[in-house]
Amino acid sequence: RGGGGGYGGAQSFGPPTQVFEMGSFIHDVEGEILCESTNTKIPYFNAPIYLENKTPIGKVDEILGPINSVYFTIKPQEGIQAKSFKSGDKFYIGGDKLLPLEK
Repeated sequence: RGGGGGYGGAQSFGPPTQVFEMGSFIHDVEGEILCESTNTKIPYFNAPIYLENKTPIGKVDEILGPINSVYFTIKPQEGIQAKSFKSGDKFYIGGDKLLPLEK
């Protein structure tokens, strides 16, 4: 009996206190955002992605390419248009949503 608390889900409310650069915009593909990774770590699938000001824009959808040249797609959330970004725009991720390459 007993319910397990329910205090563990706090990370899903609002942006993380610190965000790290994850990648830069290449182009939009069928409504999704294709990015080249600029981080030495790999993002979690479904990890929230933010702008530098911590505005959430979507979630990691696919991770592509070899380990030393990673690309990923972002599935934009409601109201975000993939085609509204331009080449070189930077995207950010919470540090708790990154996997080191060693794994």
